[in-house]
Amino acid sequence: MNRNEWITQAARLQSADQPFALVTVLSAQAPTSGKAGDKAVVTPDGQIHGWIGGGCAQPAVIKTVRRALLDGQPRKIRIAPSDESAERDLGDVLEFGMACHSGGTLELFIDPVMPSAMLTVVGNSPVARALVGLAPRVGLRVAVVAQGAQAADFPDADTVLNSDDAAGVSARLSSPFVVVATQGRRDLQGLKAALALQPQGLWFVASARKAAVLLDTLVTSGEDPAAVARIVAPAGEFIGAQTPEEIALSVLTSVVAARRGRESSAPASQAALTASMAASALTPSATAAAGSSSCCSTTAATEPKEAVKSKALAPVAASACCGGSKQAAGQAADTATDAVPSRTVEPALALAAVPVSVKSSCCGG
Repeated sequence: MNRNEWITQAARLQSADQPFALVTVLSAQAPTSGKAGDKAVVTPDGQIHGWIGGGCAQPAVIKTVRRALLDGQPRKIRIAPSDESAERDLGDVLEFGMACHSGGTLELFIDPVMPSAMLTVVGNSPVARALVGLAPRVGLRVAVVAQGAQAADFPDADTVLNSDDAAGVSARLSSPFVVVATQGRRDLQGLKAALALQPQGLWFVASARKAAVLLDTLVTSGEDPAAVARIVAPAGEFIGAQTPEEIALSVLTSVVAARRGRESSAPASQAALTASMAASALTPSATAAAGSSSCCSTTAATEPKEAVKSKALAPVAASACCGGSKQAAGQAADTATDAVPSRTVEPALALAAVPVSVKSSCCGG
């Protein structure tokens, strides 16, 4: 047997994006056939490529490899002589009894190599394109779902589907994480396609008000209320994002946190907020306001006195939200005037007068 066979197999499996574990002998107390430094690649079906010792050690190794591939966590095990084959958790090491007559002891480190997770981005908006470009940099494979999408427009994507038909998407894709970044173009169809994938995490790039209207529509159209309630909107961490790239970064932060089993750092559950709003009765005016905005709501619950005086600040809030132009905001601030015609509001004062709730309602802001 070639003891270095594991090198070839590891390269082959990684190229095919298949899971495996690299098992290394850390120490060996004679008599054992495995020696310190020996390595093997072990696959989920129990195949061993390389050398880590004889048949007495292999059952415990294969059992532990399968566990490691389920949760992605490395493990250290010890296989020692014992009249019982039971395992004992000793804190930093998992010990297996070995009834073989050889009498040696092995310590091994099991390092799982997981396939790249798939992120599906639904939509062809600036935020969607920014997400597709950023996601591979953190080790995610990317699939794009957008009506009429062209593969040439998404060079970083592994898969591009040019239809957002829910049945077709679910038949062709399997993805644990989905971000809907349609931003006003086929929002409802995109959300239905995302739900059809039954992902582990689903984020919707939209304001809370708009999301509440659309999520309510999903439920009334027959979608599972429990699945709809798990949609996180507004999407992303609170980093003050404004440009499409910044919004994409904030959303990707949430995806990475979910992938690593961490909770969002947001002070309150965005998903719970959206679900609560979706469950409440929405007025026609709220529905109209949400439908007319492709991304954010610029209506504040309370307005500072300066903002009331100068309605010219409204364009500042609208253009600075969800990737709007900072330059446009600056120009609006420069020309803003208060109720006294002869007095010009200073730019710093004008920007300070933008309602705080406008900034926090941005997609990922």
